[in-house]
Amino acid sequence: MSDTNFSGLEDKVDELIKLCADMKSENQNLRDQVNGWEDERKTLRDKNQLARVRLEKVLRRLKSLEQDN
Repeated sequence: MSDTNFSGLEDKVDELIKLCADMKSENQNLRDQVNGWEDERKTLRDKNQLARVRLEKVLRRLKSLEQDN
């Protein structure tokens, strides 16, 4: 192989190394986003459950008041 071929091959390998590093970084960013969304989903699910429990308590109180009257 000539020096020109080696140089071109070396450039392509460098590009692949950079692309691989970029993709690795992007992949990590996407994983971080997914983790954040999973945390947010859990928080929202917990809040929803708490709201459901509170609403059930209010409804039981209202039914109790209706029965007392």
